[in-house]
Amino acid sequence: MRPPVEIEIDTDTDTERDRCRHTHYILTLLFKYMFYCISAGEEIGMLEDMEVGISDLRKVVFKITEAKSEELRDLQPLVCGRRDHFTVEVPLPCQLFQTLPEEIREGRPVQVYPVLFNVGINEQQTIAERYSLVMHDVILFITLYYQNIYHCLFMLFLHAGLPCFQTHSDIKELLETLGQNVVTKKRKNVEILWLAGAICRRLNGIRFTSCKSAKDRTSMSVTLEQCAILRDEHQLSKDFFTPALNCMRREGCRMENVQKNIRCRKYAFNILQLMAFPKIYRPPEGTYGKVDS
Repeated sequence: MRPPVEIEIDTDTDTERDRCRHTHYILTLLFKYMFYCISAGEEIGMLEDMEVGISDLRKVVFKITEAKSEELRDLQPLVCGRRDHFTVEVPLPCQLFQTLPEEIREGRPVQVYPVLFNVGINEQQTIAERYSLVMHDVILFITLYYQNIYHCLFMLFLHAGLPCFQTHSDIKELLETLGQNVVTKKRKNVEILWLAGAICRRLNGIRFTSCKSAKDRTSMSVTLEQCAILRDEHQLSKDFFTPALNCMRREGCRMENVQKNIRCRKYAFNILQLMAFPKIYRPPEGTYGKVDS
């Protein structure tokens, strides 16, 4: 488990700094949700509900506790609090609990900092953008605002002299590029999601990827990211990038996920749909067809 970012914020209540100093510690964990939903039709309702649900997560904190035993009844999460502030207690087995940072073992709560990015990529999104249905634009602007706030907190963490990540130097540049892509009126700008994913990794965050069914467009995204990580961090040659990508989409666990969902080893795409997809999101021949999704 990656440790969440620990941020130290100092506030002075006296003009003499040396006399009185209050320090507040906040443990924050970035949750980034990346969606490929359409900003029109039935999926816009899903998108709106998700935006509200993710916003409500800002009112939730997690407290990790040591379980009394490893029996199932002692490992059940406990939710307490009110609608405007929930605390989720998550008991862990003793051996796993001891691997956590000391602050968490002492009972310091972990605050969730959720953000949502959405970019539609299929043929229905083409129509939505043509008629200026901009629900996803609103979400992107709101998300960028909250992510910049998180980055400011992260920079406070760095300035506090605490241990930092080796790759933090390019976060500001990535955020600036992300902001430029958000304000640029480019259709199906999937670079927004790529940049958001890269920033999340550098901020030690947790990321979730989904679409309407969480098996077709999601599979294209997850496999693409897996190959990008192999290329950027494990020296995968560019000559093998596309073969590796096709292999993961044809034989990898994403196809097993499709099999378990619809009992058929085919992604629910047709040729007309794929013509509207960015090329890098198209599955290999023989892996898609008209199926009940």
